[in-house]
Amino acid sequence: MRITKFGHACVRVQGDGGVVVIDPGVFTDPGALDGADAVLITHEHADHVHPDHLRGSGVPIWTIAAVERLLREQAPEVADRVTVVRPGDRLEVAGTAVEVVGEKHAVIHPDYDRFDNSGYVLESGGASVYHPGDALTPPGRAVDVLLAPVSAPWLKVSEAIDFVREVGAPRSMGIHDRVYSDIGLDMVATHMGNLLPEGQAFERREPGQDL
Repeated sequence: MRITKFGHACVRVQGDGGVVVIDPGVFTDPGALDGADAVLITHEHADHVHPDHLRGSGVPIWTIAAVERLLREQAPEVADRVTVVRPGDRLEVAGTAVEVVGEKHAVIHPDYDRFDNSGYVLESGGASVYHPGDALTPPGRAVDVLLAPVSAPWLKVSEAIDFVREVGAPRSMGIHDRVYSDIGLDMVATHMGNLLPEGQAFERREPGQDL
């Protein structure tokens, strides 16, 4: 399995059967979709789904009902390529086994309504990776790699660290990182290095770099 970081929350996963792109949003270069065989989208926020990127590609899309509704309103020609998934679903996408995990976005503020959000565990070639979207919902199983959100209006560094600890993956790569400066991201990496237990490593990658 080859995992490539793209802008913000977007990641490409090259498995045995093809390329799956997760969450190509407004902070993602549209080139992230070049050569993709499938797209997974965790929720409806613009930093995770950008209809213009999807218009420029004929790739099939798997996502939750809230995103399907958004695409039907904003890009109906894209919505025709959508398959709706639900928490607990198990499916095969581009030759990669996918499990749909969780149902709700993390709390931004108690006065806001909760958004739907489902993460994805992908497994191929005996390796597994978990993208939680904008949630701190554990996958309910062991995974080899966690794509760990590190900066957001709904997240502080202690929560990010505790989530990485709870999932317990041997390797975690920081995602959801566009709103921090390089100084802020270096601080996150330092805290992760100081506070993660033995056997867990946190790694930072720039857009276009592989894990």
